[in-house]
Amino acid sequence: MQRSRGFRSRSRQKMTKVAREGRTNPITNKLQRFEVDDLVHIIINPSIQKGQPHHRFHGKTGKIIGTKGKAYLVSLKDGNKAKELIVRPDHLKLQTE
Repeated sequence: MQRSRGFRSRSRQKMTKVAREGRTNPITNKLQRFEVDDLVHIIINPSIQKGQPHHRFHGKTGKIIGTKGKAYLVSLKDGNKAKELIVRPDHLKLQTE
């Protein structure tokens, strides 16, 4: 049988959360608001699968270029290629100068 090569394959370390006491998914992450041209870090929350970008973009920084429903359009460079991601606010963190 051939092994699976799904969306989350080879991401065991990136998609692991440290167990800790208290609420693990505060509602404030979901309620974050961003403006166009804000710089954001893509930090994937592995316990929320909806609106999650591919794990190759974990830790990257991009710019908000618009919205699409509850999600945000984030543009970034992947090598020499410009890409646009559709990411929910659970997986985004505002860059502070």
